[in-house]
Amino acid sequence: MSQNLLGTRVEDVVRAVLDAEPAEVFVVNPSGETVQEFVDVANGFEGTLPEIRLLGDERTLRDVMDDFIVASSAANLVEEGALELRVLDDDSRSSMLVTDDRTVALVEAGGLVGGLTTDDREFTETAYDAVTEDWADAGEFTLRTPAIDRVRQSLDDDIGPDVEDDFEHVLESLETARGDGDGLDEVTISLLVAAKNRVLLYDISKWGEDVGIASKATFSRTKTKLEDLGLIDTEKVPIDVGRPRLRLKLADDRLEDAPPSELANVAQSVLS
Repeated sequence: MSQNLLGTRVEDVVRAVLDAEPAEVFVVNPSGETVQEFVDVANGFEGTLPEIRLLGDERTLRDVMDDFIVASSAANLVEEGALELRVLDDDSRSSMLVTDDRTVALVEAGGLVGGLTTDDREFTETAYDAVTEDWADAGEFTLRTPAIDRVRQSLDDDIGPDVEDDFEHVLESLETARGDGDGLDEVTISLLVAAKNRVLLYDISKWGEDVGIASKATFSRTKTKLEDLGLIDTEKVPIDVGRPRLRLKLADDRLEDAPPSELANVAQSVLS
């Protein structure tokens, strides 16, 4: 059974598999890095995507999808009908990519990830039948994060293009958006760019709840936390009927002077 090395980076291996134009591809027991790279490459792929069936360890999937950047990009693929996620019960399965005529084993060595591939008919048919059975028996993994394209469009429509542009620049400046010290979470990012553009708390929290980022209560709690830390402030805006609403504004001069692409870094330095 002959084998060939597709590449020594996950993105190279994934791109090689997608370039072969399979009708479907199973992503079996991937590492967190493989999930992230597969989602990234698939979102930027210019050809026709196959049906991507990702069968992963539940803990790994939950950990990766805690990152808003990865989860919202994965949700894009789900909404397009290109990606489905299920939970693998047997985590002893090798990490591999499987199509109906190719099996690619993902092998880690010395910090590199190689894709050893074979198109031996008997082997690939056996592998394909096995993962198809695994898939049929697996439970669904539900993403609760909205698709990033929908987030961007609704932010542009409901709040304004300047806020959407700042939101995009902040995300692009981050490697991860978890809110665990490695990156700001999506609610904090939303509130910071809203404050930079002096948006009403009511408007940004309503948008966030409507699009599925978080509840109004979560936005309110995070706003209070950022106020206590001296990052944002509010001012009352009278309305015709009812209590005044709160307009968000930045409270730290370092944030005021920071361009959108550096806003996250400055905010993190203040928080640390």
